[in-house]
Amino acid sequence: MTVRMRATRSHTGNRRSHHGLIAPRLSTCADCGEMHIRHHICNNCGKYRGRTIIDMAAQIEKKEKKAKAKRAALGASPGREEKSEQKEEDTTLKEVSKRPLDATDLSKK
Repeated sequence: MTVRMRATRSHTGNRRSHHGLIAPRLSTCADCGEMHIRHHICNNCGKYRGRTIIDMAAQIEKKEKKAKAKRAALGASPGREEKSEQKEEDTTLKEVSKRPLDATDLSKK
């Protein structure tokens, strides 16, 4: 089949008029005062309509414990020293670049 009529800009715009995004409806939490999406639990305190649904303190402890174990596992790997040496070199270059250059610094480059 062939195209019979060209879709004009106005027709395209009319079709796309319903594609716009709408902002979420937000409410303030009665317990902590943070904003949250209506009819959802509060991400800050873990409560919904006054009831504790998620124990946020336990969640935070769990994340910290997991991060600590990950750091310990990465700290035991042999490639760790090379990265720290490279970071030290980068920081010394940054410190040199902050101060104005004199004749000795220019001759080093």
